[in-house]
Formats: sequence, structure tokens, C-alpha cells
Amino acid sequence: MSRLRVLLLGPDCHPQQLSIPFVTYCHAAALAQLHDVTLVARSVVESDLRRAGAPFRSIEVVPMSVLEQRIFAWGVRWIFKNNYASQALTAFRCPFYLVFEWRAWRQLRRRIFGGEFDIVLRLMPMSPAIPSPFAFFLRRGPIPFVIGPLNGGLPWPRGFMQAQRQKRWFSRLRNLYRFLPFARSTYRHATAIIAASSQTYSEFAAYSDKLFFVPEPGIGSSVCSHNSRSSEHTGKLELIFVGGLIPIKACDLALRGAAALLRADLARFTIVGDGPERNRLEQLARSLGIEKEVCFCGVVSHAEVLTRLRSADVMLFPSIRDNGAGVVFEALGSGAVPVVADFGGPGDIVNAEVGYNVPLTNENEMVSEIEKILANLASNRDHLDCLRERGMSYARECLTWDAKAQKTTQVLNWAVRRGPKPSLPPPKMLHLERAG
Repeated sequence: MSRLRVLLLGPDCHPQQLSIPFVTYCHAAALAQLHDVTLVARSVVESDLRRAGAPFRSIEVVPMSVLEQRIFAWGVRWIFKNNYASQALTAFRCPFYLVFEWRAWRQLRRRIFGGEFDIVLRLMPMSPAIPSPFAFFLRRGPIPFVIGPLNGGLPWPRGFMQAQRQKRWFSRLRNLYRFLPFARSTYRHATAIIAASSQTYSEFAAYSDKLFFVPEPGIGSSVCSHNSRSSEHTGKLELIFVGGLIPIKACDLALRGAAALLRADLARFTIVGDGPERNRLEQLARSLGIEKEVCFCGVVSHAEVLTRLRSADVMLFPSIRDNGAGVVFEALGSGAVPVVADFGGPGDIVNAEVGYNVPLTNENEMVSEIEKILANLASNRDHLDCLRERGMSYARECLTWDAKAQKTTQVLNWAVRRGPKPSLPPPKMLHLERAG
């Protein structure tokens, strides 16, 4: 099938920054291998994008005034304390994104109507709460508009101290986004909507005729190499947790669930990451009598994270609220069997063929279930090896950036009427009775 001429909106795509800027950059670069992609980005990321050398047809720069840059940087640093996961920060960013798209439209509309592009894909921002003026501008053509993958709006689960310790008042105001300019027209006029999670998929169920599921994160193909696995074995079950040491990541549940195995000297636990919960978690390890078998490594390089995952047998990640969870993808690709909370991004990806989903019931029941899972794996290495092999194959075939670009391509081809409607399976739907 012929290459499409894609106008891709990715204002903050970045080859080195963490989280969504990096995720969207990798997705855009993978699409550029398959199509003629014109990436539309802010001037502040231009130099880094060009140095990265991805095969974009061109990079179209939308200027951002010095005043805008200063206001944005000041707000992120002093109001939101560089907390890029904050829902309040998403609201703060909304006017900047609307202005960006307005300027991009003024800058590119003649080329759009001149037939230079086949389709517009808004890859960023990823939040479904931020509308797109482009959908309204293109409501009568001349080319289709596709939005996504979109992710966000995951409810806060009830009955967990980890959620209560996290500031979450702003989530109650989230639905006010429906009253923003272009909020209704964005999804009404989009030719296709790509959801990256079960939560977002359920939010747009009214558009089921044009709704598709493509997960948010991805991994490089090199992560999935069997040759990269460490051949060292100590006889103990090697456990690992990777993530910020903040309440919602629930590393305390992982420690409590692993405690029995650690006290019996049948496992070792490596905790990679840092954050405000570290002192409390170290105290918990001492109170459980497992401090000698638990190693707090702090923050390490991404290369070191992958090395440690390749040496691990099991990755414990009982995060009670996680939209994407790229580290779960990396664990699967590296051969570390994931044990995750059955909620949000991890619950969408992990299944019984490759790992374990722990029901999001309450803290004690989750700890008990983790304990049973680990005891079973410690006594049944053959099953552990089967899960590992299937997980690595699953990651290689379905979770790489190339695989993600192929799925997105199916949606784009359908939107421009060059291919059949994709038969992409929907995500496992959330169980929301305990959320709120």
C-alpha cells in the first residue's frame, strides 16, 4: 500500500525527555518509516528534533513567543513543581495547545487545501480533555482528521491509603473540559478516534463506529532480544520494582506481598527509583524483617533499568493508578514476568498468558494475592519460564514501536478510504464499581 502524506501534530515531541514527549516522538518516528510525515512542533524543541535524525519528510516549526515560553516555564516550575503527571498542569497547558493549533492552522491551511497532505493526525497532546481546533477547521474537508492515541482520566480507586495520600481534588473538575471551545466538535468531526486505554475507550463508546484501541507506550525491538537475558542464576527468585516511589505506585504492597518469600531466603528484591516515599518504604522493610534482602538502588540510567530487568524473574508493579506503564512493556520484552494491579494501563496489557493481574480490591487482599503468586512461581520454575517466553514473544510481536505504527497505519488507511476497517481488538474494559 502506498505511503501516506501525514501532517502530524506533535508540539512537544522530544527524543530525550521522559514520559509523553518521548512516547509521542518514538511513535512519530516509527510512522515516518512507513509514511511521508511532516511533523508540526514548537520552536523550542526544533533543534533537538533535527539532531535526532528521524526520517521525517520535514519538520514544520510553529513559533512560540518568548513571553509564552517564560510564562509556561514559570508555571511548571513554581506552581506545579515540575509534576508532569498533575491533572491541574494539563488544564494549565490547555490554552497553550489551543494557541499552537490555531497558529499551525494559519501557517499550513493553504498547503492543506492545496493538496499537499492526505490526512492530519493529532498525536499530541494525549489528554482527551484538551480539544482540537483542527477537527472543526477540517469538518468539511478537504482531508480527514484523526486524533490519538488518547489516554487519561483514570478514576481514583476507593479504599486505598495510597490514593488518599495523593492530592486528587482536581480530578473532580475534569468533566468541565466538555465546555471548552471545540470540545464537542473535536470528537464529532474526527474521522477516527484512537484510544490508548480501556478508560478512554469507555469514555468515547458513543463513537464506537470510529473508535480503535492502540496502547500508549511501546518499546524498541532491541529490548525483546532473547540473547540480552542474563544467564546468571542464584537459585533465589529475583524480584524487581521500577518506578517513582510515590503513593500511587504502591511499592509498599509489593514489599508486603514479597515479605514471606524474602524472610524464607527464597528471593531478593531490587527497588529501582526514588521519591518522597523512600524513607517510609525503607522503614517498612525493616519492620517486616526483610531489609537485608531488599536493595534500594535509587534512580539509575535507562540502560541500567533494562539491564536489571533482564536479570529479574518477576517485576512487581501493583500501581493502583497508572494510565500507560511503559515499564510493564519493558519488563515483558526483557523477560521479567509482570505482576500488576488489574486496573488502568497495566491491566489492559497483561494477561494470564504472560503474567498476573491482581484484582484491585483492597490492600490486604492484594498483598495476600501477591504472596500466593510469588510462592507459586518460586516452586514452579517451569511455569515461570513459560510465562517469560510467551511474554517476550508477545512484546516482540505486539508491543514494539513498529507494531504500534502498523496498527496506527491501519486506522489511517481506513480514514482515507485506502483500506478496510481495522479489526483491532478492544481493550479489556475497566471494573469501575470500586472507583470514584
